[in-house]
Amino acid sequence: MAKASKGKAKKSAAKSGGSKKSSGGKSEILIVASKMKEAIRKAGYNVAGDAIHHLNERVHQMLEGATHRAGTNGRKTVRGHDF
Repeated sequence: MAKASKGKAKKSAAKSGGSKKSSGGKSEILIVASKMKEAIRKAGYNVAGDAIHHLNERVHQMLEGATHRAGTNGRKTVRGHDF
């Protein structure tokens, strides 16, 4: 049996956001960072280190708003127009 490296597991958790909370209080990263960076660079711009966290906060806000709208309309299904 191969011994798993603890250092690699810690490094992966830190890189993906792990259990750290962003300033908005949301911890789960919902954005694929490499795809986000690729799209920004394709447009000819550089990407700051905090961009993913701020975009993630906005996504969480959008999801919260969409689920709230669906709920107030008596639905359990979030539709495109809820965003």
